[in-house]
Amino acid sequence: MKARPAIVYSVLRLLAFLVPFGLMMLSPVLREYYWLAAIFAALIGLSLSLLFLRRPLAEATSGLPERRGRRTGAENDADAEDAASDALGDDSTSR
Repeated sequence: MKARPAIVYSVLRLLAFLVPFGLMMLSPVLREYYWLAAIFAALIGLSLSLLFLRRPLAEATSGLPERRGRRTGAENDADAEDAASDALGDDSTSR
């Protein structure tokens, strides 16, 4: 995975929060209740990222399966379950 798409997506997400927050902090009412402005900015940022940042998110996450290797999650889960059942089986017979 290249670092550049992940950095671009992170910067765009930060801007999606900081720009509405900065605009709301210009209001005297929301300047007094900064926590309310932060909540509204978080909701606006989430909405903007869901609507407009699908492609940067896809580019940032496209290389994740290659980084995890050839093993799938099902194989990892199966190995973990086998190890847990072996550990429980060993403990239950010794009691």
